Amino acid sequence: MRDSQLSRREILSSATFGVGSLALASLMQSEGWGAETIKPDLNRPTYDLLPKKTLHPPKARAMISLFMQGGPSHMDLFDPKPELNRMDGQKFQGEIKYDNAAQASAKVLGCPWKFEPRGQSGIEISELLPQTAEIADDITLIRSMFTGVNNHGQSIDALNTGRAISHRPSLGSWLAYGLGSENRDLPAFVVLTDPEGLPVLGMQNWSNGWLPSLYQGTVVRPREPRILNLDPPVELRGKPQQRYLEFLAEMNRDHLTRHPGELDLEARIASYELAARMQSAAKEAVDLSQETAATQQLYGIHDPKTRDYGTRCLIARRLVERGVRFVQLYTRYQLWDHHGDLKTALPAACQKVDRPSAALVQDLKQRGLLDSTLVHWGGEMGRLPVVQNDAGPDKAGRDHNTYGFSTWLAGGGVKAGYVHGKTDEFGHKAVENIVTHNDYQATLLHLFGLDHEKLVFTRNLQPASLVDQQPARIVTEILA
Repeated sequence: MRDSQLSRREILSSATFGVGSLALASLMQSEGWGAETIKPDLNRPTYDLLPKKTLHPPKARAMISLFMQGGPSHMDLFDPKPELNRMDGQKFQGEIKYDNAAQASAKVLGCPWKFEPRGQSGIEISELLPQTAEIADDITLIRSMFTGVNNHGQSIDALNTGRAISHRPSLGSWLAYGLGSENRDLPAFVVLTDPEGLPVLGMQNWSNGWLPSLYQGTVVRPREPRILNLDPPVELRGKPQQRYLEFLAEMNRDHLTRHPGELDLEARIASYELAARMQSAAKEAVDLSQETAATQQLYGIHDPKTRDYGTRCLIARRLVERGVRFVQLYTRYQLWDHHGDLKTALPAACQKVDRPSAALVQDLKQRGLLDSTLVHWGGEMGRLPVVQNDAGPDKAGRDHNTYGFSTWLAGGGVKAGYVHGKTDEFGHKAVENIVTHNDYQATLLHLFGLDHEKLVFTRNLQPASLVDQQPARIVTEILA
């Protein structure tokens, strides 16, 4: 046999066992093959998914991020502005930074939908979100989000990775790295994509960046089979696969013994072990036939308009229920990017996600999971208070706005029935209790028992973090 590393590669590339062919024996440790696991220090790199100790008691155990890619119009959904309607059609007097100057105008665009106080908290929410209005007393509504980078990709990067540059680790990867998973048979970070397509930046949204590959998001497909290549061919199942995995395990142990301290190799081995264990656990987690008719009705799974998104929201609940740390649901490419046709496009987008999003919060709450599960709803930006595409009322839209927009959080240690921050009288810029993307990330880490200054990864001999080279504060005002 030639060099052992080459031999392993030949075996891996030629095998036909599906995901199992890339896995080590899933029960090596329980059968006495593996060495005793030492719990890692958060201040140094860790390359496994075992649960980690936190710096202080966490409020949140898991997070579900409902990411509305494209930028929902906050002044039409969450941030009512009477002055906007009073000046509808008149010239906007302030300065505006347009993303698309060719279609820009300075004509104020009022909101064509009504707002009402909701619940005991009295939070004003648009008539476009009637089901979200039902959970007003469960949410913290932040009306003063700010990234200040006025395009989709850069603002997504800011919110998701800490800085408006590409190829950094995403939030889910940092949480997996810092906390591990509570279920050794499932990934710590799972992504649920839309059947109509990937969001802007595609797979970069759930990249591990320069963190070890073990912490990259695992995609669950929007259609069956939801996870590809889980099963080996029928004729190779059972003992043939088991013997093959045992053989790989022996070769990898020998190789690791000859190369002590190769942490990336350890991470890869851990990934293979996880893949083997997922063969049964992942199927069960995404099997909605186990859910009652009442639960499926709650999520709108039998309604064609909400079926796809409701299915993914229900899968997200099942995943966090089983110990997955971070689940992120994406809407399709630019679903909320309404540069035109706002009057028809915005209601359609709301109808797709309103009921399932509210159902997720209600379902978590009735199961006793909301207190420990943080739910996020929002996009990478809001919209401007003036008309874009001034070709008549039915064609009008709104351009990008990252200087003041809305998002909401529920459960996981945040206040219920609370509004934080405000924008100016037109909804253009955040003017009170501004929450930057770094403030948001520092606060999330705090809710999970982590410190944004201490959760670091040594890269090129320098410590790097989710929130680095940027000022950040924990937004204590929203904490329960």
